[in-house]
Amino acid sequence: MVEIKVPELAESITEGTIASWLKKPGDHVEKGEYILELETDKVNVEVISEESGTLKELKAEEGDTVEVGQVIAIVEAGNPSTSQSTPSSNETTEAQQVKEEVKEVQNEVPASKLNRPIASPAARKLAREKGLDLSMVPTTDPLGRVRKQDVEHFNEAPRSQAAPSAPVQQKALSVEDAKPVERQKMSRRRQTIAKRLVEVQQNAAMLTTFNEIDMTAVMALRKRKKDKFFESHDVRLGFMSFFTKAVVAALKKYPSVNGEIDGDEVILKKFYDIGVAVSTEEGLVVPVVRDCDRKNFAEIEGNILELAKKARDNKLSLSDLQGGTFTITNGGVFGSLLSTPILNGNQVGILGMHTIQTRPVAIDAERMENRPMMYVALSYDHRIIDGKEAVGFLVKVKELLENPEDLLLEG
Repeated sequence: MVEIKVPELAESITEGTIASWLKKPGDHVEKGEYILELETDKVNVEVISEESGTLKELKAEEGDTVEVGQVIAIVEAGNPSTSQSTPSSNETTEAQQVKEEVKEVQNEVPASKLNRPIASPAARKLAREKGLDLSMVPTTDPLGRVRKQDVEHFNEAPRSQAAPSAPVQQKALSVEDAKPVERQKMSRRRQTIAKRLVEVQQNAAMLTTFNEIDMTAVMALRKRKKDKFFESHDVRLGFMSFFTKAVVAALKKYPSVNGEIDGDEVILKKFYDIGVAVSTEEGLVVPVVRDCDRKNFAEIEGNILELAKKARDNKLSLSDLQGGTFTITNGGVFGSLLSTPILNGNQVGILGMHTIQTRPVAIDAERMENRPMMYVALSYDHRIIDGKEAVGFLVKVKELLENPEDLLLEG
């Protein structure tokens, strides 16, 4: 017998949640084959079997929280054809498993509980999340087992089409109880995001300063160069590379914004690994573009595109998310006009971009013009960054973006 344990994940990650089992008891597994998907605070990790053999037992179900080093499955090493648990040629593993469950229910469960439906762990988990009674869920399984897809289908169907259930004792409902609601369990990642955002607000003296940028010059330069840029580099010229290069130049001038507090010491980082916030179905993640001071516009755009795709495909590794020194977040892609971004982890500064809006701008005492304007926000930790530095940082970013040719002089 070989124990499958939760592997070491990363220095700051000590536990995870079982997202899905890729194998079930009775299945043959090869050494190095994935048997489950584990959801951690940052990324999903697939866990492999260390031996070839038959998966004998699952010691945790989907949705369970498990710790690093915890035993979560048992594999019986050897050829599956010699295993006593291997089904015959006339009987599938799944059918055998269902029959064993039926036998267990009939022989060991008291008579008053014989009506308990037979269901897969995934189906039971989904039913709990949806607040459904499994006895009401019809199934097409020939052996009567309720599957996950049965629960999903039942959930989408009108309640009037549901199978009749046994009468249950009713309780008096208040007006509020009678209102339609949907209760959803927060994913592990969403729980972690919520916890860390609260921690940042409790542990940092966070303030936000604002400014606005006339995007005329950047937009004109981008319009002139975007076609040739794409032909040369096979990547589109966006705004993020301009902002990233402007941020790096401002960080060099105001190094405390690229710092970190460690006890009673301040760490001033001499490298520029910029986190770029990406929205996914599971929540916001911040992959890191490394050494932005050494990369050109095309390299930065290419890195951002690659990381964003990995994030949306849930393929980010832990190394993609660790070690950022400063973060840029763009709420403008969702239409945000103004916001106060929250600091990311141990960083002391984050720049918020917003939607570009045409507004009248005074050119001088006599003239006004409609210009494409963007509000920008710098949230910062006032414990090590003074207001003068924060304002100066944001002004530097503004100046460079309103005169984008100067970014070339900044190296």
